Amino acid sequence: MTIRTMILAAAALLAAGTANAEGLKPARAQSVDLGTLAGVAYYTPDSEGYRVVVTLAPRAAAPAVRFEAVLAEGQRVTLSAPRGLGQAADAVEIARKGEAVTVVPARARAAVQEAAALN
Repeated sequence: MTIRTMILAAAALLAAGTANAEGLKPARAQSVDLGTLAGVAYYTPDSEGYRVVVTLAPRAAAPAVRFEAVLAEGQRVTLSAPRGLGQAADAVEIARKGEAVTVVPARARAAVQEAAALN
């Protein structure tokens, strides 16, 4: 798959909506939104854990960036992009719990934490 094809696939996924906490399915991409960067995340089972692959590109035409990590049970990784001075970074967290892998935007995670604090 060429970078151009991946960027076009990412754009199609982004048009369908932003990342959520419903969970990834093996080898099925989900959109990732980091403000000026956008792309897709997916995972495949690996002998060491789950191999998570994230491909990002600037919203303007430019080469994409790919991030890969193998997540063992209970592990998580955060991808972030800085914003303006005094502003929180745009971020997504990818976590593995059991057989599930989730991609959660930082905004959604913060909202869940705030709601939990109110209870």
